[in-house]
Amino acid sequence: MLLVDANVLVDVLEDDPEWADWSIGQLRAQSQIHRLAINPIIYSELSLTFSTVEALDRTVDDLGLTMMEIPKPALFLAGKAFVRYRRQGGQKQNVLADFFIGAHAAVSRYPLLTRDTRRYSSYFADVKLIAPSVSP
Repeated sequence: MLLVDANVLVDVLEDDPEWADWSIGQLRAQSQIHRLAINPIIYSELSLTFSTVEALDRTVDDLGLTMMEIPKPALFLAGKAFVRYRRQGGQKQNVLADFFIGAHAAVSRYPLLTRDTRRYSSYFADVKLIAPSVSP
């Protein structure tokens, strides 16, 4: 199983001129190795680009994405990571989506396909990140 971050999926769905090729290539390559998955947080982030739940569900199905629930230990870990973030000077007041996604990947031992590695690498060092090394 491989979690796919919303930014990679949005690149494809919106045909991002800078990132679509990289994201499409990674989805194709990773789908040969892993089952591609999202969780409710990623689903929620994707919903911003859709007008109906049915349209989003069709796209999730068309992309071959599996919906995975976030296990309780991951929810707990997300809260702990957020506490570290706040102690280190983080200004956000609510637990951030990246903490839920990173904790899910960490607890489930899933690699994560993303373009935004900053929080993941800082707070979930054990998660294998599949990310661009430099911008295209």
